[in-house]
Amino acid sequence: MSDAFCSLQKFSVVYGRGRNGTTALDSVDLDLIIGERLAIIGESGSGKSTLARALAGLLPEEAKVEGEMLWPGLRHPPRPGRDFGFVFQDPGSSLNPVLRIGEQIAEAARRHLGLSWKQAYAKAEELLERVRMPQPDRAMRAFAHQLSGGQRQRVAIAAAIAAKPALLIADEATSALDVVVQAEIIRLLDGLVREDGMTLVFITHDIALASGFVDRLAVFRNAKLVEKGLARSVLSAPKSDYTADLIASHRDLLTPPLIAGAPS
Repeated sequence: MSDAFCSLQKFSVVYGRGRNGTTALDSVDLDLIIGERLAIIGESGSGKSTLARALAGLLPEEAKVEGEMLWPGLRHPPRPGRDFGFVFQDPGSSLNPVLRIGEQIAEAARRHLGLSWKQAYAKAEELLERVRMPQPDRAMRAFAHQLSGGQRQRVAIAAAIAAKPALLIADEATSALDVVVQAEIIRLLDGLVREDGMTLVFITHDIALASGFVDRLAVFRNAKLVEKGLARSVLSAPKSDYTADLIASHRDLLTPPLIAGAPS
């Protein structure tokens, strides 16, 4: 596909060897379109987080990969950490507890953009302002444990976009947050990808949460891609019984979307 940012062709990931091997992704065909917001939906163990880590180049060494992952949207071999920003489920585990917030974000900007420390610290505060962190100058001097869960996730997002990535991957980035903060983080992600023209992969088990702001849905079950398509088409006329069950289990799909003007 000419407008594909990334193309997976018969892509499989297996952990372990022989009879003890576990198939985490099974012969997946999926294109990620330049500038789109794609939600990867599935229950625990469906393969969605393995896909996120495969895209970001974060699979463990013992993972056996088959098939192809092509990057027609890049003009060079993919550079993990530079071309891809990754937001983890638990920002508490992805942030260093002994370094101040400003230093952590500045390090990401310095490493990938070649800035001086002075420039990187200025960039870090600018990024905290972009993610709407209250009192960004004060947050720069704080440690992770001094921030709320929503504030820590804003810091993680700031670090993820520090290198101006083409692709932002959010792996269950809102699942540990309450409903109000979830909505705030989704609005933030939506605004950032629109402003910077980033492609977004939003990983979640909650189809209702994703349905309000993504362009397309890809539904996974037991390591297989069972359905993909425009969000409005999948929600209105699911082709898979599993997708239909997911939709039926979320009555809040009938409520207005979280993002004004989102695809419907």
